[in-house]
Amino acid sequence: MADPLITDPIDVPGPRAATVPLTFPSGGVPLLGVLHVPAGPSPHPVLLLLHGFPGTERNFDLAHAAARAGYATLVFHYRGSWGMGGSYAWAHLLEDAAAAVAALRDPATAAAHRLDPDRLAVVGHSAGGFAALMTAAALPSVAAAGAVAAFDFGAAAAACRADPGYAGALAEAWREELLPLAGTTAEALVAEMLAAGDVWRLTGLAPALAGRPVLLIGAGRDTVAPPETHHRPPAAAYAGPLLDEHLFDTGHGLADHRVALARAVIGFLDRRLR
Repeated sequence: MADPLITDPIDVPGPRAATVPLTFPSGGVPLLGVLHVPAGPSPHPVLLLLHGFPGTERNFDLAHAAARAGYATLVFHYRGSWGMGGSYAWAHLLEDAAAAVAALRDPATAAAHRLDPDRLAVVGHSAGGFAALMTAAALPSVAAAGAVAAFDFGAAAAACRADPGYAGALAEAWREELLPLAGTTAEALVAEMLAAGDVWRLTGLAPALAGRPVLLIGAGRDTVAPPETHHRPPAAAYAGPLLDEHLFDTGHGLADHRVALARAVIGFLDRRLR
């Protein structure tokens, strides 16, 4: 089989690969996504890729690699981000991800783009990793889930309760990321996280995710979501034959491990979703 990281699918029989816009509603707001449709005629398994906060790294390299490997892959922007209407909020990430799953599972969309909605995985980075695991836990129709350098908002809320100074540090850091976002403030985002508390702790999702494949990728030099707090506890909670776990020696954006990241994600999908 051709290596999807280095081989273009120009010799695959049937329809050619395509990149097409996909618009769907969430919370009364139209959201624009980019669907990477693989070459070939067969119904394709589906990957929903969720970017983090604010979305400087949008993982289009992963989207193209996954499409070359045969996975129809959707990347989109949340409400209130990067020109989308509405207001940005952590809860809106979850609602928008659920709306994206519904759009990909819509029979008309599946037929138009040769999708197999029964083989749908949700994978995200940072805040998107949190949203991916939360979305899969809430939606049994999601066949597999993955998180890359996930930010555990429940664990962060607990850290704020233990050290009020940490809440101020988070607000200061988040304030610097607000330019592409609308309708929110750093203080509002911290308050929303604190109000959710342990409901948003990733370890608590283990019962809902039991019986489905999960991919967890941590970054050993991550200063945004340190693995001791954000990666190792969920990995221990999800431990079992359906967990794929990696800890790469890199930082939060995995900027120097993009090929390794793509191989890990595609390998997980090949083992668990085919």
